[in-house]
Amino acid sequence: MPLSVGDKLGHYEVVSLLGQGGMGEVYRAKDTKLDRDVAIKVLPQVLARDPERLARFEREAKVLASLDHPNIGHIHGIVDSEDSRGLVLALIEGPTLADRIAAGSLPEDEAIAIAKQIIEALEYAHDRGVVHRDLKPANVKITPEGVVKVLDFGLAKVLEDEPPQSSLTNSPTLTVGHTRAGVILGTAAYMSPEQAVGRTVDRRSDIFSFGAVLFEMLTGKRAFPGSATPDVLESVVKNDPDWSALPAGTPGYLRRLLERMLAKDRKQRLQAIGEARIALENPSVAKALPHKAAQTAWAVAAVLGMTALVIEWVHFRETPPALQTLRYTIAAPENSVVSHFAISPDGRNLAMAASVNGKQQLWLRPMDGLEAKPMPFTEDAIFPFWSPDSRYIAFFSQQKLKRVDLTGGPAQTLCDAGAGPRGGAWGRDDMILFSAGTTGLESAIQRVSTGGGVPLVIAKSKDNYFHPTLLPDGRHYLYVLTRGPAAGVYFATPADPGGRQVLKDESRVVFADGYLLFVRDNTLMAQPFDPEKGNTTGDAVPVVDGVSPGSLNYAPISASDTGLLVYQKGDVSSALRTQPLEWRDRTGRVIGELGAAGGTPNLSPDEKTIAFVRSKGPRAFDLWLWDVARGTPARFTGLNGGSFGSIWSLKGDQVVFTHSDPRGGYEILRKAASGSGQEETVVPRVELPLRVVTDWSRDGKFLTFTQIGSKRKMELWAVPMTGGDRTPFP
Repeated sequence: MPLSVGDKLGHYEVVSLLGQGGMGEVYRAKDTKLDRDVAIKVLPQVLARDPERLARFEREAKVLASLDHPNIGHIHGIVDSEDSRGLVLALIEGPTLADRIAAGSLPEDEAIAIAKQIIEALEYAHDRGVVHRDLKPANVKITPEGVVKVLDFGLAKVLEDEPPQSSLTNSPTLTVGHTRAGVILGTAAYMSPEQAVGRTVDRRSDIFSFGAVLFEMLTGKRAFPGSATPDVLESVVKNDPDWSALPAGTPGYLRRLLERMLAKDRKQRLQAIGEARIALENPSVAKALPHKAAQTAWAVAAVLGMTALVIEWVHFRETPPALQTLRYTIAAPENSVVSHFAISPDGRNLAMAASVNGKQQLWLRPMDGLEAKPMPFTEDAIFPFWSPDSRYIAFFSQQKLKRVDLTGGPAQTLCDAGAGPRGGAWGRDDMILFSAGTTGLESAIQRVSTGGGVPLVIAKSKDNYFHPTLLPDGRHYLYVLTRGPAAGVYFATPADPGGRQVLKDESRVVFADGYLLFVRDNTLMAQPFDPEKGNTTGDAVPVVDGVSPGSLNYAPISASDTGLLVYQKGDVSSALRTQPLEWRDRTGRVIGELGAAGGTPNLSPDEKTIAFVRSKGPRAFDLWLWDVARGTPARFTGLNGGSFGSIWSLKGDQVVFTHSDPRGGYEILRKAASGSGQEETVVPRVELPLRVVTDWSRDGKFLTFTQIGSKRKMELWAVPMTGGDRTPFP
């Protein structure tokens, strides 16, 4: 029953009635303990009589009380009495936005200023999994200082009986007197179409409601008018707003933004409220939003390269139309090493997996911006790839496949990715194809829903699968197979996962504009390709020299649907040139810095010298030694091929290492730490896939190493280091 002035709920004394509606009465009250004024929303009696709903209400109220943001009206707690139960809310002085609109439409600058603050509130809540569900001008207050406060966040959820059903009669907006005691959840004029017909509500529903609020601020009129609730609901579901009601001087970008927010199909709507914030802060971004009926097309094919990221506009066709060729440089993040990157399908953003001062994460570089910015929640990210709508970035981190929203928020783990993830592709059927190591030395191509789940193994092999690339039909795909005479690029389908070879090159490939793009002999190549038949239809032609493959057969190239092609010039393995060396204590705290050296450091027994690997070209490395006292590096090996995997002798007078011979195969050598003399063979060369020295026994009698045997199983071996017999044994 309604409360009167002087009534008490706990230690709160009612001062006056502020308002009432379907969600209950709101009273101004005095907190007699803290001597402050608050607002109390007394909830309908139906809650107090239903223990299950009451328990759910308390759980949800705790979540809502955790929303601490300057643009959200805060919930202080719950108050009980014998007859009533209510929420204790912060008392917000000032008119509602509905009051302000009742006096007439708002000037554009004022409307945008208010809209930005509403967006801040929604974005904060959405990032924490809370959807408002009842955003409208009456739930927005403007303080005398001009601060916007969004009220009643998420209360529609805590007040509803059960998840909405697919029936208009169960819509949370309608009054259902016999079951809901007149509770109205949501307001018809600001509801999304899916909410109006009782479908599941998500943050895109709030985006629609926000669009309706912004339209009303600019026009002074509701976007979806009607003389009765059924008429309003029909308008929400079927009709477009009266765009002619917008003021004559409304910028085109603002009109396009409203169209995107008020799209009936939520798949065509803005997918995150942060996109609206970006558009209002940077109108040039919103100008690129297409009109609802427009189709955007680009006639130019482009190439972006990265020496430290360079863009070239090129076209591959033998008889191209007259197109302008532009070349310019884009800086990578300062002091960074870019290992992998991907251009968004719409060509607007470049995602880079980069290491800056030893910290690896994703960086986002708008193509019309001036700098890249780090993306939170993407630590240790490698092999990024985009969703077809350019709204999400998938990546691998800590043996997990994850995805992150372009507009921000925590990353979502989709599934385990096993040891050694090796690239992925996001299909238009809400499925992701990816490759990763499994048990032993096997690798597999797997498929998982973009919403997460247990991945399905499509193909498994003792050879290495790398970098699956989905073709336009979403069924056929390409992948790289390494090792042996069968190595190359393969064309496959889920029904025929083994597929057939289309290229002998062991290079990651990109399909763009009818061409396969890949790296051959440090040259970016383009070859005509029929994606339906899986056949090349012409000769490969060079596009640009100096593009080197990285580790795991990663060709540093990426293409957008708009014809923009990104490539990286130089040695992608340059991380081994610039990796900083640091002294750290056992807690991980940095206690000293040595400077930029290389990778895989190994400290000598007397702690005076560090052996490390430094790249000298594609897939070729030398060992270097760093004098700790002098702080200077010196080349230790200069052999053809690669030297890596250093082990110090017990006295520190020798270094043992693995050498990859240019003729093929691996051998284990040792050399005096002073650098004098020639290398001595410890274990002769054999044509095995890999052999790596691992340790020297404490008595100095044996050296251990691992190798991949004839059955592609990892084996542990030892070789005597004393006496005349140097025969290795398993």
